[in-house]
Amino acid sequence: MSAQDSVERRSVWGSVRPYFERESLAAFMLGLSSGFPYAMIGATLTTRLAQDGIDKKVVTAFTLAFLVYNLKVFWAWIIDGVRLPLLHRFGQRVSWMLVCGAAVIAAVINLALVDPGTHLQATVVAAVLVGIAGASFDIVIDAYRIETLKPYQLGTGSGMSQYGWRIGSAGAGALALVLAARYGWSVGYMACAMFALPAMLTAVVLGEPERRKVVVEKKGVAEVWSSIVGPFGEFFRRNGALLVLLFILVHKIGDTLANLTFRLLFDDLGFSNDEIAIYDVGLGFWAYLIGVFIGGVAFARLGLKRSVMISLVLMGVSNLSFALLAASGHSNWGMAGAIGFENIASGYGGVVVIAYFSALCDLRYTASQYALISAGASVIGRFLTGTTAGALIEALGYVNFYLLTTLAAVPGIVLFWWMSRTGLVDQAMGSAGEVDADEPDERSS
Repeated sequence: MSAQDSVERRSVWGSVRPYFERESLAAFMLGLSSGFPYAMIGATLTTRLAQDGIDKKVVTAFTLAFLVYNLKVFWAWIIDGVRLPLLHRFGQRVSWMLVCGAAVIAAVINLALVDPGTHLQATVVAAVLVGIAGASFDIVIDAYRIETLKPYQLGTGSGMSQYGWRIGSAGAGALALVLAARYGWSVGYMACAMFALPAMLTAVVLGEPERRKVVVEKKGVAEVWSSIVGPFGEFFRRNGALLVLLFILVHKIGDTLANLTFRLLFDDLGFSNDEIAIYDVGLGFWAYLIGVFIGGVAFARLGLKRSVMISLVLMGVSNLSFALLAASGHSNWGMAGAIGFENIASGYGGVVVIAYFSALCDLRYTASQYALISAGASVIGRFLTGTTAGALIEALGYVNFYLLTTLAAVPGIVLFWWMSRTGLVDQAMGSAGEVDADEPDERSS
């Protein structure tokens, strides 16, 4: 029985109650740590580089550091099967959580110690190292979350993960901005390294996920090769897998292209650090949380297909608000409206789309398959941002640029509609979205 088939309409309280269950609270803590490396090499680094007078084309090129997240699929199998000496007694997922968390802390401190103004190449290397460590941390965090949540908790668990992700990324971004204005960027970055701790402590306290399945111990060459190709072979043998992968690749191009350029718009419109902190970080934070809550309830009451379709439309239309902001100029009301709508749409979409992607995983290959899915979800948008966004903004202007990102959302909307109509959404589901035979289906409660 697949996730979307067994999600039934229920009372509002029944939709909200899973938010307070242990597994959902654990997903929140994991999200806290997952979000902050993104902020360190995303909006925060963009602001840091812009304030140092770095050219727009160079600033947007730094988003190529995010492409490391899209390459994580090539080493995710290691986290699925390679045992760590000494630490393995804590469990496969827990041991890797501790190692990857420590690597993120070290990489962020390293980025804190470089000066973009005088050592731009060293800053590039440091940003890529944060990307590698953050991507590895994400692999184990995502696997731990999916294997900890029960099928009926995928919607609310994804919601709690997004709550944590937003608090982690916004909290780290705000902390870095505030401390940088007073003590410098180095102090701001080093203080943010502590955001790696919640996921590490959660893994230590809860231990190995109950739903984790081990196929084979990776000892010989044949077993290692099987652990590399097995996750992909299982996924692509499903009916409609290629179309599902195509949807994953194209559904978020416009949203990613727009999101990674917002700070450039704010800087060119003359918004101060304090204004960015109040509206982009502060107001955006609360708007995102509202969107996450709406998304969790909508997933439970509307089901997977309808809730995902709504999210695709909202994410596309939200880019129009930034075209309006660019046209109106420096306007606090305009900034508040654009950021509010964008973050509600992103919060809603983050929950339902992540729940869908989680349900696509086979529990035998959680880390590898979710790495494939999550990497594919943003690779095209990040590549286009890093290679063309700066030039497009200079050639088209901000208004036309954001109109273009809105049009880029249309293919994903049309493709998912067609997949829903033909039944491919149902047929391509993995075991993470199925209810175990000996487990009661609490989604109907």
